[in-house]
Amino acid sequence: MKKFVQVTSLIFILIMAMITLFPFIYMVLASFMTYQEATSMPPTLIPSMPQFINFKSVFEHAPFVRYFANTVFVSLSTTAGILVTSVLAAFALVKLEFKYKNVVLLVMISLLMVPYESIVFTNYQTIAQMGLLNTYWALIIPSLASVFYIYYLVGYFKGIPSSYYKAAKIDGCKDYEFIWKILIPLSKPALVTVGILSFISGWNSFLWPLLVTNDTNMRLLNNGLSAFTTESGSDVHLQMAAATLTIIPVLIIYFIFRKEIIRGVAKNGIKG
Repeated sequence: MKKFVQVTSLIFILIMAMITLFPFIYMVLASFMTYQEATSMPPTLIPSMPQFINFKSVFEHAPFVRYFANTVFVSLSTTAGILVTSVLAAFALVKLEFKYKNVVLLVMISLLMVPYESIVFTNYQTIAQMGLLNTYWALIIPSLASVFYIYYLVGYFKGIPSSYYKAAKIDGCKDYEFIWKILIPLSKPALVTVGILSFISGWNSFLWPLLVTNDTNMRLLNNGLSAFTTESGSDVHLQMAAATLTIIPVLIIYFIFRKEIIRGVAKNGIKG
């Protein structure tokens, strides 16, 4: 009976994996097809001759180099900001003693329940009143802090023995020295996880850049891809090639740091 359950579970997982992965795999295969193959009925699954020129045509039809540069700059900037603000806020909530600390933590937890869509227009009005529309500041500033990542690091930092901090203070260590020399090295898996997830979030952002920018030179990849899908009309094979290009950097980052992501999620704390 146990073996039957295992085999059934394995078959179910394989079926679900195929259903989940098929659209992604077909997108990659279609990016190498000709127009006739990409639009044929019944659908062609394997291209007869890989059309690498599709990717060259994508760059000729739209400024994807500019989109890549914008997305990399914005994603790296927001990731750096989130890491700095999250580490400092989590350190203060865990290691420092101040009045109403629990109230602050409770308010932050309650903010996790507020949907993003309910505050996006308030953020837009703030950015517009500051005169930052169509600038990199508009894309970066609202993403410099995240309550979710602060709360995640709070849980991780609580696993670091408080005796480390007390010993450092007895030795005359400043708070910023403790953070830089002790806290950050001990929290490397969690910080890598936060960094990668925030980078992917910035890379995939769509709604906010669409609201605060209307200049072609300020588009991010997803906005550029959406515009390219409209402008390229029926060139399905080029649309698939453009979509494939947008996910390659994220896949590379994931495969390089996948062990750190799994370790950071699984090990939420250090047992002293």
